[in-house]
Order: sequence, then structure tokens, then C-alpha cells
Amino acid sequence: MKENSVNSKRMLNEQTIILVTDDDDDDRYFLRQAIERTVSGVTVLEAKNGEEALNLLAGRLIHLVILDMNMPGLNGLEILSFIRLHADLYLTPAVMLSTSDQASLVADAYKKGINCYIKKPAVIWEYDQIAAALKTCFLTISP
Repeated sequence: MKENSVNSKRMLNEQTIILVTDDDDDDRYFLRQAIERTVSGVTVLEAKNGEEALNLLAGRLIHLVILDMNMPGLNGLEILSFIRLHADLYLTPAVMLSTSDQASLVADAYKKGINCYIKKPAVIWEYDQIAAALKTCFLTISP
């Protein structure tokens, strides 16, 4: 039932809102630029740490959350746990974007409810590929 109400809200709201949380300014910048080139009618909110992310999540309909795994303070897994424990955020798709591809960290992220785990790109143009995949997988609603 919740999924239908979330999708209904999204269909009524033409503006797509994505939250990018990463302590690296360059990673946030490159990802935001790629998303804005790829997704029409998008607002990208940026948080440089977990505390900022939690503030931005409060009382706002977010269509997709992108989290860095390793950040000072609250890390990506801790923010993910918060999202999955709150009824109004539970169904929000969450993607982990990290420099680490350590098998135990990836497995832990999936156990905690991440929808997708992506290793950070080595070259800038790969951000466009990530943005296209995010659009296809998480931001397209089929009738």
C-alpha cells in the first residue's frame, strides 16, 4: 500500500528530488552535474555529511538518496539504517556510492537495505553512465 502512495505523490509532483550525500566536494559536484544533464526536472540536494542528510530528509519527499559509505560522523550505513527505520522514508530508493568494493561492506549494505551499490568512478565521464542507470532503475515510473 505504501508503495502506491509514494508513487502517486511522485506522479503528482513533476519535480524529482535527489539527495546526494558525500563528504567529497568533487564527487558531489560531478554526480550533480551528471544527474542534471540526464534527468529532466530534477532538484539535487547536497549534504556533505550524515547530519546534513538527516536534516534534508526530514519532512521532505525525496525520490532517491545517494550515500557515500565512508564519511566522518554518520556514515552511509548509519543514514541507511535511519531511512529504513522510518515509515515515511522506508520505500525511498537508496544507492551506495563508494570508493570501497570490499565484499563485506557491500554485503553489509545490502543486508541493511541498500537498493544498489556502485563503486565510485575512476574517470569523470563514468558519472554520466551512473546518472543514466539511476534514471532508468529508480526514476522512471511505468504506467
